[in-house]
Amino acid sequence: MTIVINMRDGLDEKKIKVAARLILEGKLVAFPTETVYGLGADALNEGAVRRIFEAKGRPADNPLIIHIASIDDLEKVAREVPEKAKLLAERFWPGPLTLVLPKREEVPLVTTGGLDTVAVRMPAHPIALALIRASTPLAAPSANISGKPSPTSAEHVIDDFYGKIEGIIDGGETWVGVESTVVDLTEEPPVLLRPGGIPLEELEKVIGPIRIHPAVKGKKIDLAKAPGMKYKHYAPNAMVIVVEGTPENRRRKIQELVDEYRKKGHRVGVMATFEVEADEFYFLGKTLEEVARNLFKALRELDKRGVDVIIAEGVEEVGVGLAVMNRLRKAAGYNIVKA
Repeated sequence: MTIVINMRDGLDEKKIKVAARLILEGKLVAFPTETVYGLGADALNEGAVRRIFEAKGRPADNPLIIHIASIDDLEKVAREVPEKAKLLAERFWPGPLTLVLPKREEVPLVTTGGLDTVAVRMPAHPIALALIRASTPLAAPSANISGKPSPTSAEHVIDDFYGKIEGIIDGGETWVGVESTVVDLTEEPPVLLRPGGIPLEELEKVIGPIRIHPAVKGKKIDLAKAPGMKYKHYAPNAMVIVVEGTPENRRRKIQELVDEYRKKGHRVGVMATFEVEADEFYFLGKTLEEVARNLFKALRELDKRGVDVIIAEGVEEVGVGLAVMNRLRKAAGYNIVKA
């Protein structure tokens, strides 16, 4: 049985205690963060963490991020914290930034995907922070079936997990919309493992140059030090095509592709920053931040509308646009058309 705990009107400490009790009993609770909804379990409880992998259908070598509520919690999971990690934490926590650090022995290997490093972040959502404080550091990947678009509302979580997990906290829609940025601080210079809610440019202002891991641009790898690096992610049921190029060329090519696939008898959906004649259309927004916020919602919504093909507009890879394009290309299985 799944309990849906309504906190759309704000933080409720009594309801938080109900959810925290489930966590401490080794059960699974989905909860909102500022990025996407997370599927949480006690990060130090090996049995509870294994249930996350089972519920999601997640490969065992795909590490989880541990969510903490204070800098003091960092000492519970990380063996050492280099100076650059401290600088980033001071500047961006709580917020959508994950740091990869050497792990403490107390952290089960199942949580880290068998690695001797641990990915840690402090979320900015008041419900997430309250749940962690009332329970324990939480291992929490996105609360979606593995490989599918991430959830940005409780409705998305209910679609994937109702009846399969013990609790879902409904805190309304998330406001960042793409997952956290992940930076590996066990190497020098540090390495961007996954672009996310905090742009690379902002990180480099604080600690200097950061190398971009080849997996960010689509290179296949054998070892994943962070989520979102190795396996298929974010994909809806429909086939996705990403159109990249100048704004004028993107508009022209998208309409050409719509007409082409409709002639073949396909229902076609488009997600873009400009209107296009198609069977279904989802307006992504006017800014990169709006596009990021609406990205996963658009993929899920167009699936629900029963399209066969989704044609997605690519955006510029600046700021949060780097994260948007990382997610879009993965959702499309790198099915990219250059305009």
